[in-house]
Amino acid sequence: MNLLIKAVFVTTVVLVPALAFAQSNGPLTRAQVRAQLVQLERAGYNPIADCAGNCPDSLRRAQAVVDLQQANANAAYGPALNGTVQSGK
Repeated sequence: MNLLIKAVFVTTVVLVPALAFAQSNGPLTRAQVRAQLVQLERAGYNPIADCAGNCPDSLRRAQAVVDLQQANANAAYGPALNGTVQSGK
């Protein structure tokens, strides 16, 4: 019986932190999905086009463009600093 209690305790200690992180990302709302679709369409994806066997490729290309745009937006922060800086006054 003592072994069973120890096993339940160890299992609980291991599973509780895992369950705490299980729901970190909630489901997307309809507005978020629509915004993602609009962003993909601006990158060149057309979901209503007659796909001749390359629909996944078209989606992958548009997703790559969106990923590149987001990477560039995250890399650029603030204005370019040209000139000199004076401190000490």
